[in-house]
Amino acid sequence: MMIADTPYKIDLYRLLALRAALRLEVVGLLRSRGKSAYSIVKQELGVKGNKQKVLDQVNQIIQSIKEQQKGEA
Repeated sequence: MMIADTPYKIDLYRLLALRAALRLEVVGLLRSRGKSAYSIVKQELGVKGNKQKVLDQVNQIIQSIKEQQKGEA
């Protein structure tokens, strides 16, 4: 279980939530209001491509963040 008690961890948790929403969008489910997770991720992270490619890039970003976090511990 992860406790998001620092700004760094809060940002990571938000990125994990966006990844989960993007996974659902890849299979065809959409959010009912506001921007899609796809558009939010593209805007905030500056990644390009279709939904699947953006999801792959987000997975790589999360993996590198987790590896960096392990290195600091």
